[in-house]
Amino acid sequence: MARGLVAPGDLHDPERATLETVELAHTADYVQRFSMGDLDELEQRVLGFPWSEALVERAFRAVGGTVEAAAMALDRGIAMNLAGGTHHAFADRGEGFCVFNDVAVAIRALQREGRIVRAVVIDLDVHQGNGTHSIFAADPTVFTFSMHGGRNYPFRKVAGSLDLELADGASDETYLLALARTLPHVLATARADLVMYLAGVDPHEGDRLGRLKLTHEGLRRRDQMVLEQCREVGLPVCLTIAGGYGKSIDDTVQAHLNTVEIATRFAT
Repeated sequence: MARGLVAPGDLHDPERATLETVELAHTADYVQRFSMGDLDELEQRVLGFPWSEALVERAFRAVGGTVEAAAMALDRGIAMNLAGGTHHAFADRGEGFCVFNDVAVAIRALQREGRIVRAVVIDLDVHQGNGTHSIFAADPTVFTFSMHGGRNYPFRKVAGSLDLELADGASDETYLLALARTLPHVLATARADLVMYLAGVDPHEGDRLGRLKLTHEGLRRRDQMVLEQCREVGLPVCLTIAGGYGKSIDDTVQAHLNTVEIATRFAT
């Protein structure tokens, strides 16, 4: 708001997702045990967070944001949750700082309502979306595409519909060329009604965990490419911020703001 990227009236405080909605993509046992603080020490270690009531509120509220943004994208052509992209959460457990898989829940919620039949997940976080891939592994209505660091976390990958692994140190041009060659095939094959775009900024050269070498300009060109190609084929897009772990927090904030700025150009 301080930079004038988004008008105050276009910002929305989402409702907390209900248990019933979250359980569209997660087992009732996991959702209820997490909600009640009954995860054991090992489960919390794998999740990466100690349990707290604040974490419960955050997790349900972030899912609610993506569910509402996805619905809004169908109405307006594009919408973004300034959270979410928690793609390491499996149906029965959290992992890698991801409690619930907000993207999976949003897709299931819109399918339940009959608003979409098919969806495509374009996951450009530097880490593979193993939880998302697992949830939709046997579901032909959801195409999961992940382009990520091949030697980065998670070290045990889960096959998606299409995975593209990059070597450590990949530059802007290497990254963008690979994406340009792959994205048209993804969109044509998915035959989707909605795109869920995880616009992680951890491929940035200043990221502590990314191991790639994209510049701010490279990330901007990436976002522009994804949104342009989706617009060309008439697909609405829901964005989530996904990962970003800059050595300087300013780099991460700037990269996320750049994504917001690019997205606003496609707003109608």
